[in-house]
Amino acid sequence: MPVAITRIVLLTGKSEGTPLSIELLRYNPSLDITVAHDHSDLAQAAKKIDDSTRLISFCTSVIVPRETLEALPGPAYNFHPGPPERPGRYPSIFALYDHATQFGLTVHEMAPSVDSGHIVNAEWFDIPDGCDLIELESRTLIRLITVFRTLAPYLARFSLPLPHQNIHWQGRKTTQADCDGLCRVTPGMSAKESERRRRACGTYLAKVN
Repeated sequence: MPVAITRIVLLTGKSEGTPLSIELLRYNPSLDITVAHDHSDLAQAAKKIDDSTRLISFCTSVIVPRETLEALPGPAYNFHPGPPERPGRYPSIFALYDHATQFGLTVHEMAPSVDSGHIVNAEWFDIPDGCDLIELESRTLIRLITVFRTLAPYLARFSLPLPHQNIHWQGRKTTQADCDGLCRVTPGMSAKESERRRRACGTYLAKVN
């Protein structure tokens, strides 16, 4: 008999923690939800993992240690702000730089290797003409929240794993260093390349220049 979920560790940003928690509590009001924002929070929350705990990661760059994943009784799930063909950091920046016409999101089981676990949900949408980084990330977040709401009744109550989809990760896994390198504009760069990077990197450009 599957063990009911009684505790959730929600790894996410400060602005997302409360609304996502409220959504989960709608379907299981007795849930004990611990919101973790960084590695320190996660380490403290991991000390209380038991056989009724689930870990959900939502749009965060915090990497969950192998030992934490192995301590959980079942799969942890990550809501990744990019489609399966764009694993890794800042997928939206690389999509815009590549002049991609589509983007999307991926929900997957977490594995020790980032963005490699079995996919349980993926969606795609068209990138509108003239879309910049702020708009693309906003559109992606709205869709991620919609998918979270769809899965919340199951995630909040049932410990059995979500069904795997016949969809697989593809493409190069981008890193923080890749992004830092892309989001630099140098004096000798052509105007066309400079503009391409400015559109893709948006406000992130100022952080590395």
